[in-house]
Amino acid sequence: MSARRYLAEVIGTFGLVFCGTGAIVIDEQTGGAVGHIGVAITFGLIVLAMIYAFGEISGAHLNPAVTLGFVAADRFPLRQVAPYMAAQLVGALLASYTLHWMFPKNMHLGATMPAGSSMQSFVLEVILSYLLMFVILQVAHGSKEAGVLAGIAIGATVGLEAMFAGPICGASMNPVRSLAPAIVSGSLSSVWIYLIAPVLGTLAASFTWRVLRPKQQSSTDQ
Repeated sequence: MSARRYLAEVIGTFGLVFCGTGAIVIDEQTGGAVGHIGVAITFGLIVLAMIYAFGEISGAHLNPAVTLGFVAADRFPLRQVAPYMAAQLVGALLASYTLHWMFPKNMHLGATMPAGSSMQSFVLEVILSYLLMFVILQVAHGSKEAGVLAGIAIGATVGLEAMFAGPICGASMNPVRSLAPAIVSGSLSSVWIYLIAPVLGTLAASFTWRVLRPKQQSSTDQ
């Protein structure tokens, strides 16, 4: 049933944004108790956990750019894109509003903002999203991020990319992960980077994947 898939995307995206951006908020609230490495690990582990929890139900996309990447790879039906993206945005907003309620004095709620130039972060986000999507396509079953291999590979990729690129661009790779805290906190000045760059990266990865593996895993889920 489609309703089960959408609910899984809401809950899974809530978990991702609540734990990931929550780690940033708590790090700020405690004067660095979590640390950059802790934040990166948190993002990687929550992605892994949500894949194990919801991968068999919805595919655990948790990310509009990933959903569009699956469409471009001919592994997800176009008619499901709008409800999936809506579910992901709802989950992310619920997480950010929950964090705002818990930590009302926190200024940015874990919103992603470039530490250097906008172009530097834009290019980083495109490349990070490209690499992430390519890994996802290699380990996913159809459009489902499910199974032990998928959880470990995708979670590790997210953690790795957050570890080295997070201090510069935030390593979002996910439009709703950035949009939700930006909306709730009002930190909207750089959000365009994190809406456009991840989508460009995942689409480029999908087209590359189709060139390299044109005859494998190329049927759209029904």
